Amino acid sequence: MLISKKNLINLRIRKICCIGAGYVGGPTMAVISDHCPHLKVTLVDKDKSKIDAWNSIDLSNLPIYEPGLREVIERNRGKNLFFSINIKKAIEEADMIFISVNTPTKINGLGAGYASDLKWIESSARQVAQYSQGHTIVVEKSTVPVRTAELIQEILLNSENSTYKDKKTFSVISSPEFLAEGTAIKDLENPDRVLIGGADQEAINLLKDIYLRWISEDKILLTNLWSSELSKLIANAFLAQRVSSINSISALCEVTGADIHEVVKAIGSDQRIGSKFLSPSPGFGGSCFKKDILNLVYLCRFYNLEEAANYWEQVLFINDWQKERISSRIIEKFYGTVSNKNILILGFAFKSNTNDTRESPSIRISKDLLENGARLFINDPKVGKKQIEQELELKEGEIDQLSLGSWTYAENIYHFSKNVDAIIILTEWDSYKQLNWEKISLNMRKPSWIFDTRNIVSKVDISKFNINYWQVGITN
Repeated sequence: MLISKKNLINLRIRKICCIGAGYVGGPTMAVISDHCPHLKVTLVDKDKSKIDAWNSIDLSNLPIYEPGLREVIERNRGKNLFFSINIKKAIEEADMIFISVNTPTKINGLGAGYASDLKWIESSARQVAQYSQGHTIVVEKSTVPVRTAELIQEILLNSENSTYKDKKTFSVISSPEFLAEGTAIKDLENPDRVLIGGADQEAINLLKDIYLRWISEDKILLTNLWSSELSKLIANAFLAQRVSSINSISALCEVTGADIHEVVKAIGSDQRIGSKFLSPSPGFGGSCFKKDILNLVYLCRFYNLEEAANYWEQVLFINDWQKERISSRIIEKFYGTVSNKNILILGFAFKSNTNDTRESPSIRISKDLLENGARLFINDPKVGKKQIEQELELKEGEIDQLSLGSWTYAENIYHFSKNVDAIIILTEWDSYKQLNWEKISLNMRKPSWIFDTRNIVSKVDISKFNINYWQVGITN
């Protein structure tokens, strides 16, 4: 949708600014810089510690972990890829600005618990209005509720703080990300599709020309602005729906004697269904699925579509129920109590190949066990002690005064497997698939249990070592 236009046809994109140097902005701009050496790409963020991490000489200190990201950063940082806290300068220089900031669920006010909080979107738009010069193309990259672009447009047109008000014009377009954490670089390099929404054809073409540097034109889809915004929400809702659907069936398999793997193979072979997102699990996590479904529920209710809202809300109910069900099953196997039980947790990130713990199933399951008095030893290849402390709201070694539960950071799995009563696999890291279970079994206190919520360990192999084994979706 066009705000206003001045000499846009003659505009050349030379400098790009991205507001928000997180899980979306960081990898996206890194890949753009890699394929567009003629562009100066600057990521800005108000969080100095995050920018310092992006600029760290030691690339192992990058603020996010993504396979392949380190190599892309190493190739381009300091050449045409820059990280800065000087937001004003980056906006002033930019011909195109991506807004890639967080849109968390509101915790108070109208729509609390469901609607997205757009304060960071609004703040970014006001900074663009204040500091931009000439004509600027603003690209909506964050996952936002439909018609958020209207808010951006109004701010850009009417901001009273615009120092260069008479000299500047804007175009607003939408290009939501469809990358998945853990495969972000792969997804950006070879996407299923790229979506660009808007009415300003010249602005659309300028963004399209950037993508065409490495993406074939048939993968670039053009829509109106509102369709682009809504498509991202719906894509995440449909993916989350598949996870909840198969997890509900995993429970049915456990009580009927059906094998979830055989069921998945049978239904996944149907081309109308497909095999993706049909792996039983402790539930989905991450920053998007829950937030986006809550926002979809809010939108449906706002427009008096109560039945549609109830339908999508059920996806979240099943996801929470799956985590609660697994916690209850673990406690049940120990005859109703895990008090004073030593339990080794394998995996705290919400999925493998990322250090993101937002909405991770491990948080809920760990808290449930702590509330029942368990002593937890927590391992994750990419999630550190401080991050776990923040998520559990309990310091390492500190005893919960109500339950007497506690946790310890377990850097070495074999060392911390000594005298544990159970091991719970909650994240599907490849390193966990290579563990020496014979060695671990000798360390464990008997009788002992393996609870495999990701179905990555062979029951046949485990049975050789005198360990009880429970798996999602199998009668145990």
